[in-house]
Amino acid sequence: MRAREPDESGYVSRDGVRLYYEVFGTGSPTVLFLPTWSLVHSRVWKAQVPYFARHLRALTFDGRGNGKSSRPVAPAAYSRQMFADDAIAVMDATKTEKAIVVGFSLSGVDAAMLAADHPTRVAGAVFICPVSPFGEALPERKVSWNDELSSTDGWAKHNRHYWLRDYEDWLRFFAGKIFTEPHSTKQIEDVIGWGHETTPEVLIATYESDEPAASSFADATKSKDAYARIRCPVLVIHGSDDAVISQTSGAGVAEATNGELVVIQGGGHAPHARDPVKVNLVMRTFAESVEPPPVPLRRWPRGNRRRKRALYISSPIGLGHAQRDVSIARELRRIRPDLEIDWLAQDPVTRVLAAEGERIHPASRFLASESKHIESESAEHDLHAFQALRNMDEILVNNFMVFHDIVRDEPYDLWIGDEAWELDYYLHENPEEKRAPFVWMTDFVGWIPMPDGGQREQFLTADYNAEMIEQIARYPSLRDRSIFVGNLDDVVADRFGPNLPLISEWTKTHFDFSGYITGFDPAQFVDRAKLRAELGYSADETVCIVTVGGSGVGAPLLRRVIDSYPFAKQRVPSLRMIVVAGPRIDAASLATADGLEVKPYVHELYRHLAACDIAIVQGGLSTTMELAASRRPFLYFPLRHHFEQNFHVRHRLERYGAGRHMDYEVSTPEVIAAALAEELGKAVSSKPVESDGAARAASRIAELI
Repeated sequence: MRAREPDESGYVSRDGVRLYYEVFGTGSPTVLFLPTWSLVHSRVWKAQVPYFARHLRALTFDGRGNGKSSRPVAPAAYSRQMFADDAIAVMDATKTEKAIVVGFSLSGVDAAMLAADHPTRVAGAVFICPVSPFGEALPERKVSWNDELSSTDGWAKHNRHYWLRDYEDWLRFFAGKIFTEPHSTKQIEDVIGWGHETTPEVLIATYESDEPAASSFADATKSKDAYARIRCPVLVIHGSDDAVISQTSGAGVAEATNGELVVIQGGGHAPHARDPVKVNLVMRTFAESVEPPPVPLRRWPRGNRRRKRALYISSPIGLGHAQRDVSIARELRRIRPDLEIDWLAQDPVTRVLAAEGERIHPASRFLASESKHIESESAEHDLHAFQALRNMDEILVNNFMVFHDIVRDEPYDLWIGDEAWELDYYLHENPEEKRAPFVWMTDFVGWIPMPDGGQREQFLTADYNAEMIEQIARYPSLRDRSIFVGNLDDVVADRFGPNLPLISEWTKTHFDFSGYITGFDPAQFVDRAKLRAELGYSADETVCIVTVGGSGVGAPLLRRVIDSYPFAKQRVPSLRMIVVAGPRIDAASLATADGLEVKPYVHELYRHLAACDIAIVQGGLSTTMELAASRRPFLYFPLRHHFEQNFHVRHRLERYGAGRHMDYEVSTPEVIAAALAEELGKAVSSKPVESDGAARAASRIAELI
């Protein structure tokens, strides 16, 4: 799922070539992100577009040869003059009188042509690792393009014959050269995927196009004068470790145009993709220097004295984090009555917060939906959680940029992130952006490969784990508090990966342990008869609660459990089954029957779970531990390929001796009915769950205020 969909899209045709464009936002000025080489399309700007669309107006188009645009086969169709003229056509079609143009790599030439030849249309120009006639070529790239080569090592792959023979191998090689930064597996995969949307024949045509003689930018002997004609403000961004285009190329552009040069230390050829926060901030500062924005409204309190303020970011994937975070906030206010808490949150968490009277920051509306993304990645009771998180990269960038803008303009004395992955990751990547004490909370540590993922998934999870370990080692004080929601024994015994530490040993060193946080005290439900009466459950009925949390991923399980109801009713005649669809599943889409009810979102569902005779749930930690705390029998069905539910949660539940693990693949309605009846006949002997976790966590957090 994309972080932001276009507000307008369409095609413009030029000389028989259809060009697909997208417009985002309505502000000013417009930033035109130019297409680069036809190896990729406009999604190469996915980490920039949502941010700039929120503040300015962003315009992109797929360059000829890839994406939704035409793929002509004649080399002449791919001259840089053609690309520059395409940009003007798109500007005209979208009624863009003037724009800041952004060129990356090969489209640095296009940006220069537009700025020099169309000065009234270009307000400013940004060059990212630009191809230019300046500087020195990388010596390793001096290989023959046309000749059959005996070697296929290194840049010898950059050869027309090899592209036709083994395009896949060349793609992998070149993508690896674009991203020289460690732990760039997702960005490399993106380039390879986009590269498969075109063909080697198209790329060969782009490489063999004859530049029109009129284009002085193609002629090194005239280039200095051509770049000198650029009169608009210029920003050049180049990675210090660019392995595709020498940094001297970008430096030459900056010198020739009297522009500003920003070098991303350690950056490769695509810093806007690998280091998006730095690049976004630098480009926005440049855009505001070209066209200063109105004075922003700030929420700074008046006077010299003000109350302490915290910004709380609660993971929106499900509802479990919300209940525990509300309980921590409640304890924090008990310790520090002067503390104000704002929440940066999204649906479904906002439903819990609203019901509890919490204050949701208005900028929350700019967050891209993580729940929708997770749902888009799911199949029938199947969610590859690790891959879903990897595919959420542009959403995480967008949401971090929302957070960044808030804390840049407003004073907060404390930041709390409960599995706010974007916050933790991008703060470690950009430690200079830290402005307040930071608390990190999680209930699991370590990405674990699924068995059927093979060596590739083993490598990827280990790489992600290694990056996190390196970040913490590099900036050990960036997290002012790291709180594990649970106990040391709840941590799995696995390693982070080959030659990496044991997860439990590393977690013991780097985390405080709060014990589990349910968000309620099970002692208040000792009188279950009273609770059942309050909730409308009679003593002569057997109540089964069926729930799958706050996302829409659990609909298949709900339907299968509903199908089991007739069989279960035969075994347990007093059965009353209550199916809670949750906030993101349409309750009307689920079948009902006599004795079977379907309800939408239920606030304080934990009270109903404490009152029930048995529950059937997904494999999420929050709901299963609420049931464990209330000593209720339950069946739980971990999502297939969900590493957290299958490893971390299952390990914890087995330690407590809580619940009965079920396999969705083999659990027919008849099997579910039989298991339900069997568990009703067993005594619950699980270990008690601590009830002071929220207070323990709050006491450690309060020390930072």
